[in-house]
Amino acid sequence: MDAQTLRAETFKALHERDRAFVMPNPWDAGSAVMLASLGFEALATTSAGYAFSLGRPDAEGALSLEDTLLNASMIANATALPVAADLENGFGDAPDDCARTILRAAATGIVGGSIEDATGVAADPIYSFDLSVERVEAAVAAARSLPFPFTLTARAENLLHGRLDLPDTVRRLQAYAEAGADVLYAPGLRSAEEVLAVVKAVAPKPVNVLMSGGLKLSVAQLNAMGVKRISVGSAMALAAYGEFYRAAQEVYELGTFSFTERSMPFSRANQFFKG
Repeated sequence: MDAQTLRAETFKALHERDRAFVMPNPWDAGSAVMLASLGFEALATTSAGYAFSLGRPDAEGALSLEDTLLNASMIANATALPVAADLENGFGDAPDDCARTILRAAATGIVGGSIEDATGVAADPIYSFDLSVERVEAAVAAARSLPFPFTLTARAENLLHGRLDLPDTVRRLQAYAEAGADVLYAPGLRSAEEVLAVVKAVAPKPVNVLMSGGLKLSVAQLNAMGVKRISVGSAMALAAYGEFYRAAQEVYELGTFSFTERSMPFSRANQFFKG
């Protein structure tokens, strides 16, 4: 079994076991190595975290497909862990665009990826129901054509774009499950009740829950609800940038360097990257 197939089988098995796993989101190879050192079992890219590292906003068009594939490749090659990629809306409106993106992404070494139903157009932020389903179907077909079990996640983006319509979100996730998606994901869930509603609606398919922003639940609580996968989106990147900014503020505004007392020792940081 080659390395990518082994990672793919490992990733698939994580979704099939009887407890949840946390899949944190590194934004570069260095953060991936640090997360792997802690014992996490899988990783996922973050488009927002990567965009910030390039000095760009998290906005439509901030990252090209080539940017995204380069980042996915660097993270996938940084550790031996399975990696899934945030493939945004498939970098195109048509179902064929989603299919091509899945195939190109798989060539980077990743073993999973997500396709979302957000258009990137503010005036009309969510693809129509029928087109959204067709896009997932095309992505599923591409994933199934690969020589290893690529885990495809379908995302319903209503809640992130001001459409606080949980019934439509659930309807979309159910349709994506019927279209063959392996994992269902509705970022922006606001309560335990909403999480439970999604888990029950698409059972027995596994559900990914984003723990970033307003939702305040523990791994144990999510596990008890039947959630299989937990991600953090840009939260860890924001934590790192927050500490960096506070340190810079201290130097600029106060002329002091007390932030160094909280810093990771150089020798420890350097040890992560010695291989």
